[in-house]
Amino acid sequence: MAIGSKYLFIVSMDVAKDKEALFNEVYDTEHVPLLQKVPGVGAVTRLKTEPAAFNLAGERKMLDGGSEPTYVAIYEIDSPDVLLSKEWAEAAEKGRWPSEVRPYTSNRRHIVRKVI
Repeated sequence: MAIGSKYLFIVSMDVAKDKEALFNEVYDTEHVPLLQKVPGVGAVTRLKTEPAAFNLAGERKMLDGGSEPTYVAIYEIDSPDVLLSKEWAEAAEKGRWPSEVRPYTSNRRHIVRKVI
């Protein structure tokens, strides 16, 4: 993933198992497209934890995510100010996300990182 902006807004969360299909559908077809229309928002990359293992100093280490959220979305943004814009606030509350999906999410984390 080549990063094309100066900042990343990283959102992580879990979702109730019985809402996982709805979560992915709404995130991909409504939530991300709406947020990508906000001035200052570029590419969005979604990730899901995949159990794996690696070797470190001759010892096999499991990578299962532990208590980390299962889903991650990385939004490329021009500035942290994008997140305070009227356009962002309106887009984040459109569609089925606020009423049909957000209530079933948990372990939510939000952070902005500057590309160095």
